[in-house]
Amino acid sequence: MTTSRPQIMGILNCTPDSFYDGGTALDVATRVAKGVRLIAEGAAIIDVGGESTRPGSSPISADEEIARVAPVVKKLRSYTRLPISIDTYRAAVAEAALQAGATIINDIFAGERDPQMFAVAKKYAAPVVIMHCQGEPRTMQQAPVYADVVREVIDYLHARRRAARAAGVGQVIVDPGFGFGKTVEHNWTLFNALGEICAEFHRENAPVLIGVSNKNMLGGDPRDRVAKSVEAAVRAAQLGADIVRVHNIAETRTAINN
Repeated sequence: MTTSRPQIMGILNCTPDSFYDGGTALDVATRVAKGVRLIAEGAAIIDVGGESTRPGSSPISADEEIARVAPVVKKLRSYTRLPISIDTYRAAVAEAALQAGATIINDIFAGERDPQMFAVAKKYAAPVVIMHCQGEPRTMQQAPVYADVVREVIDYLHARRRAARAAGVGQVIVDPGFGFGKTVEHNWTLFNALGEICAEFHRENAPVLIGVSNKNMLGGDPRDRVAKSVEAAVRAAQLGADIVRVHNIAETRTAINN
């Protein structure tokens, strides 16, 4: 999966406290309707999440997370054959979503938080996105420190990819984790090294996912970052990203296809 036009992953939040669209309706019909709209706008993958992992967020129970995401995944599956990703670090949530029709696991803790995650991925032959995150969402932005952020992120992703493969995961997608335990300077250092990062993992046939949409590194209010988000997605594509995870599907698709 190394093309000049990456797949677009559309973000479907099922949380009341998302940094981007927190406070919008959470009923299943509303969430599914949004998912269908994302597909119509050009999303190739829908990423469903039931717990906010924005900086400063607090965790919820696995049961609550399952209650938020499983019905949405199940109903959305009846509308599409496209891949549906479950954004979770809990194996029980991942399994419930996979049973409901999800096909990809997107784990911000790269399988470290729940030792059963890779076993679930193997059981359902599900690709896994492993992300780099320093610290916990509640405190990760307080004082992140790196000696060499690019090398440390690359080395971590290599190690977690090896662990996933050793556990029987068929496909592992890597994500540098923009905004997760990184200062704005760290984020831009990573972004400017995307060519190096993508080349490194492409040599191992590992796709690279990039998620910078509407994040603080872009500056300004989240609702006013569309142009900057689209520009960043286009640049990520030029540097070799295989998947771009975004909120603004139509604008991103148009820009990447031009």
